[in-house]
Amino acid sequence: MPIKIPNDLPAKEILQKEHVFTMDENMAFHQDIRPLKIAIMNLMPKKIETETQLMRMLSNSPLQVEITLIHPKTHVSKNTSASHLNTFYVNFDDIKNKKYDGLIITGAPVELLEFEKVEYWEELCGVMEWSKTNVTTTLHLCWGAQAGMYYHYGVKKQLLPKKLFGIYEHISRNKFVRLLRGFDDSFYVPHSRYTTTSIKDVESIPQLDILVVSEKAGLCMCASHDRRQIFMTGHLEYDRDTLKNEYFRDVEKGIDIDIPENYFPENDVTKKPRFQWKSHAYLLYANWLNYYVYQATPFDLSVIDDKFSPDQKGMIKND
Repeated sequence: MPIKIPNDLPAKEILQKEHVFTMDENMAFHQDIRPLKIAIMNLMPKKIETETQLMRMLSNSPLQVEITLIHPKTHVSKNTSASHLNTFYVNFDDIKNKKYDGLIITGAPVELLEFEKVEYWEELCGVMEWSKTNVTTTLHLCWGAQAGMYYHYGVKKQLLPKKLFGIYEHISRNKFVRLLRGFDDSFYVPHSRYTTTSIKDVESIPQLDILVVSEKAGLCMCASHDRRQIFMTGHLEYDRDTLKNEYFRDVEKGIDIDIPENYFPENDVTKKPRFQWKSHAYLLYANWLNYYVYQATPFDLSVIDDKFSPDQKGMIKND
């Protein structure tokens, strides 16, 4: 089934050129099916780029997915037009009385700030609290993962000596977890961040399972036992050229930044970057939609609460 997106969203034209089956609102109206309702709290500066990346991932499924884009009303975007935000985004007040099958909270370029110093922190806390009773499962990405671990479990982030920037090999600590079903013994994940989360700190939280780690990048993925809160510090959704564009952007700004590790062939920035994570990216989002959204969510969203039903808990026990 296709991904349902607003008629004039820029991502639609990009995805159609890639032969991704998209469905606009007019076509979806004639289908007698309940799509999975996924909300995306997009905190990234280049919102159109992030929208496209995530919708590309969510489209690789036989399930019909309907997207709602959320932007914090307490933040004025410098990189996305007000027209785009007003046309395609809602704020938390618009949806706080609704329920969703899934929620994605993206990263944000604010990781050097203390969480409480982020201008929209209070609003984001409201979203994360709301997700406990109004969303079946939430996927937190990069800074969004650090924010989620801090809000839900008090896990603090730590400053790195220098930016972790590149493509790193990872392994699963649980080869049978459904989120990682079909993954190879080792796989690659892009990272781009100045802070990290200690594996030992997460291990001290009895409600969390560590799922993916890297010798160089450290903690990559962990989740609550019931999988309603999933945290990923990397960026599997990134395109081939995302790190390249970020590197050249920082160079032009005069920022002292290393070449992304394990990315350009022979570390030659004139060569086409290796795309080593694409298949696992699609697989992760397909697994999330299938096992933790579709198979766990009730048909009637109004019955979502802060606890799974006995049948749903049984599914998670078999993870």
